[in-house]
Amino acid sequence: MQAILALEDGVVFKGNSFGSSGEALGEVVFNTSMSGYQEIITDPSYKGQIVMMTYPLIGNYGINQEDAESRRPFLEGFVVKEYSKIASNWRNEQKLGEYLKENNILAVEGIDTRALTLHIREKGSLKAVLSTQDFDQNSLVHKAKTSRGLAGRDLVKDVTIPRKYAYTQIKDGKFKVVVLDCGVKYNILRELLRYKCNITVLPAQATAKEILAAHPDGVLLSNGPGDPAAVDYLVKTTACLIGRVPIFGICLGHQILALALGGTTYKLKFGHHGANHPVKDLKTNKVYITSQNHSFCVDIDSLSKKDIQLTHVNLNDGTLEGLRHKKLPIFSVQFHPEAAPGPLDAEYLFAEFTKLMKNKKS
Repeated sequence: MQAILALEDGVVFKGNSFGSSGEALGEVVFNTSMSGYQEIITDPSYKGQIVMMTYPLIGNYGINQEDAESRRPFLEGFVVKEYSKIASNWRNEQKLGEYLKENNILAVEGIDTRALTLHIREKGSLKAVLSTQDFDQNSLVHKAKTSRGLAGRDLVKDVTIPRKYAYTQIKDGKFKVVVLDCGVKYNILRELLRYKCNITVLPAQATAKEILAAHPDGVLLSNGPGDPAAVDYLVKTTACLIGRVPIFGICLGHQILALALGGTTYKLKFGHHGANHPVKDLKTNKVYITSQNHSFCVDIDSLSKKDIQLTHVNLNDGTLEGLRHKKLPIFSVQFHPEAAPGPLDAEYLFAEFTKLMKNKKS
């Protein structure tokens, strides 16, 4: 079946469908990871986006239940150069195309992903439509132009859980952690479990009163999709938690924490999406290769240097990648220390979080 990807600036790419049929609107972004496509597809942070993989062959090791990072895919569409019809791996349980069809995700192969990547790098992330039913290019470009982008949209409400749940309660647990689910990846929860944390997951709309009623030793603000400035209720809740409990923010959680501390955010030209982004720790001067997935960023100059210490910076473009409060047990990072997919260079940050909780308890 033919599929067309039309961009808001009039550029059109034709290919073949290997996912669900229909039509999907979203902002096109590219991911530079060479593997880990299942974790990428199931990352809720991609809500509102059509994801293109720069690595040319995708699907060659299939899909398995264990590698899913959320309850289902939330991305709007998936674009690759070549979809592998053969899934060759001992862990394979299902072909990628079958999985996408089951979850009603449109996917296209056979387009020039190098050309599309270069176009996005030059023009920036673009609104687009992916269709297997409308082949009128003028109609598709109009749909892309008039669609909603990411700026100003609260997409967290579309991915968060409807009610709280206990992820795990272990007998030898040392800490009680509340995770605010803005689109949390499962590997964040698994990493907390490794550090002997009993975890309660709450919806992003939970109030400070509801969070503190769980008597947590710490609160983790998770990753998630969309514009952080549009999630004003979570910013207000986080502001109420500051000074009352240790806080660790990851990706969107980092942006939310910065907004609660008086900072501002802005949209990047084409975002950071991949598993090979170099980040420098400003305290140790060590460089870590990190996994990243975000389209918005915290403005370095918007934060008070009197209270806030900048801890990490992106070596590709100099953008802010981490902060810490100078007096309170609060810190956050823009990248993904839990990876999945990607390197585990920054996994040590979960140990830093447990140190904050331990100090607070003592």
